[in-house]
This record gives sequence, C-alpha cells and structure tokens, in this order.
Amino acid sequence: MTPLDDTRTVTDAPLTKAQIAARVAADIAPGSYVNLGIGLPTLVADHLATGSGITLHTENGMLGMGPSPDADAVDPDLVNAGKVPVTELPGASYFHQADSFAMMRGGHIDVCVLGAFQVSVTGDLANWSTGEPGAVPAVGGAMDLAVGARRTVVTMTLLTKDGAPKLVERCTLPLTGVGCVSRVYTDLAVLDVGPDGARVVETYGTTHDELETLLGLTLGRTP
Repeated sequence: MTPLDDTRTVTDAPLTKAQIAARVAADIAPGSYVNLGIGLPTLVADHLATGSGITLHTENGMLGMGPSPDADAVDPDLVNAGKVPVTELPGASYFHQADSFAMMRGGHIDVCVLGAFQVSVTGDLANWSTGEPGAVPAVGGAMDLAVGARRTVVTMTLLTKDGAPKLVERCTLPLTGVGCVSRVYTDLAVLDVGPDGARVVETYGTTHDELETLLGLTLGRTP
C-alpha cells in the first residue's frame, strides 16, 4: 500500500460502506494474501479486480474465497468467519482451523483488514469489547491477525452513532493489539497512524481543519 502524495479532498460527501471497501481494495497489492475481518471488511471481497492474484484467507479454514454469491447461488456450508455466505474461486482450498491460525500467527498473511471500536493515533487497536457491563467478548482471531499479519489496516466509520470519535489519542476500551495498525479507512478520511501520530491522507466531504476539530486531535499532513 503506497501513501498518496498529498492530503486532498476527494469527494464532496462522506463515503458509503461500499465505497470504503472499494478504497481499501484499491490499495491492496496484486498477489497479496489477505484476511478480511467480519463486518465492513468483508465487503472488500466484492471490489477486488479480477486477475489481481489476490488470495483471500478466512480463519475458519479457507484460501481462495471469492465475492458474495448471488441470492440464488448461496451455499449454506460455504461461509466466512462471520458466517456470511461466500463463493470459492478456482484453486480454493480448505483446511483445519488450527492450520489457519498457524498461517495467521506465522506471518503468512500480507494484509489484514479489521473493523474497530477505537484506534489510537499511534496504531493501538480496540475491536473486541465495548467495555460495557454484560457485553459479550468477541475477539475471535483478531488478536492473532493484528500482530501476525505483515500489515494491519482498519475500516470503520470515524464517529460512533452518538458522535464520539473512534480515532483517539489513547484507547479507553480493552486493547486487541498495541501499535499494530498502520492505516485507517473511514467514511470521512483515510489516515495513516503510527509512532509519530496520525496523518491525513485524503478526506471526503470535510477538510483537514474540520477533522481536527471533530476529533479534538492534531493531525499531520502527508508530505
């Protein structure tokens, strides 16, 4: 994934979930092995170019996952880790979940795309619990993926339904991984995160200054 040359406003409106997924897909290098987390990340499969050589991995034991099936072609036995129906591409393979986790933990996944409740400006990830009393933990394989993949990126809306920022100075929710996220794709902006803080790559329906006000953060600009 190559950062864009400068911060720029690309559209006059926030991106839809499908558009966020397409933006992520455009950044994935041909030939990559990629894991897509549950929720919004699964939409990325529908936007990968035919012939890109990108191989999708799902932690329940499949390589060669394809896009979503048509309604009349759903196979109830063919699902991703989120139990959402998928298709298989020529050459797809199946294996034990223990082997799948060995791939994740062994550094064999090039890119992991995860959802998140919070991401810090330094790349910490919180995506398995809201921290609310009685909340059901839902970490799945996220901890293994976040630190096992060669690159971890996040897709999410920039704000919660209540308008609270999801990109924060410091995560207040239970962490999935520390310093593991390198880029965040949202409805309002793409931002790179890491040891030097957050930097705006491009914006949608807003400006750099408006983002800083909205998030209460000082955001860098892409050189």
